[in-house]
Amino acid sequence: MIKNGKVETMETTGSAKLSAKSRDVATILQRAQSEQAPLRVFDEVSTAGEAGASTREKTLSPADLEAVALDVGLEAATLIRRRRGELADEHGHVGVVGTKTSEVDPVTEVDQASEKLIVEQLLARVPGSRVHGEEGGLNREAGGPGEILWIVDPIDGTVNFLYGVPAYAVSIAAVVDGQPVAGVVVDVTAQVAFVAHAGGPARRLKTDGAVSADSGDLLRVESAKQGAETGKAPGEALGKALVATGFSYVAEDRRRQAERLTRLLPKVRDIRRIGSAALDLCRVASGEVDAYFEHGLGPWDHAAGCLIAARAGAISVAPDYDVTKEAKALVLAVKPGVAVELAELLVE
Repeated sequence: MIKNGKVETMETTGSAKLSAKSRDVATILQRAQSEQAPLRVFDEVSTAGEAGASTREKTLSPADLEAVALDVGLEAATLIRRRRGELADEHGHVGVVGTKTSEVDPVTEVDQASEKLIVEQLLARVPGSRVHGEEGGLNREAGGPGEILWIVDPIDGTVNFLYGVPAYAVSIAAVVDGQPVAGVVVDVTAQVAFVAHAGGPARRLKTDGAVSADSGDLLRVESAKQGAETGKAPGEALGKALVATGFSYVAEDRRRQAERLTRLLPKVRDIRRIGSAALDLCRVASGEVDAYFEHGLGPWDHAAGCLIAARAGAISVAPDYDVTKEAKALVLAVKPGVAVELAELLVE
């Protein structure tokens, strides 16, 4: 974590220290005095522990929490597909029932129905846990240490959902004492789930049939070689990186994001803007992009995806999960081989 100039690692019971490149990234981000939220830097090494989480009835392992999140996420994805088919007009569009951060940040009745299902199911399956949903906020105040906090985005990529663009997802993360220990992101239209838990592998599962707890493809980030390792000049590895990002729905924040992107664009292979932070983070884990960054996300956008990327071998940076939302904080997932160069650009 980075707070008031102090760097702290994100560690669970039994984990080692951050990798060398992750420590380098933490040191660079320490210079970003304008950040308004504490930042956590974590990776595969620092999320290696498998400490249990307590409920009123029993102790659940990170693997148990991943399994619960997957079951519930798949139920929500089925609901979303069905309701979209029922509600879409002749143009394939779905209507809105309200807005959030601005007039162009929509909420649909399917967002609300998905979150209602997810909250009810999580609380029924894990009594004594709390839920923090994008639409409904926190269901109750915090309890004691070891309590499970579910962080939920019922549809990440709502604008894509509205228009029928096939890139929206259900995101569910389990957080214990401020640290994500299990994460699931379900790509609704592709019928694929990305899953991970502390101490376990990141995996991609096909969900259009029976889903086995041990099935799926393992996800591994392949590190790009840095200049010191290949003899390349500084910046050359980043110059071949495909970088994903996103934009706020608040006009002034968009302006600042555009200025940052103008500095970055000449120094990378290309930029992708897909419209779902959760899926972008999983694409880092799967190798479909080399990095993803964005400022101003809520915890529901990134809690699951950042853990999945980290367990696949990426370096992840995110706001402290003890806070509900800090509008200007950085979220980042990046292959180690380009992490230092990209971090340097992002704090300029």
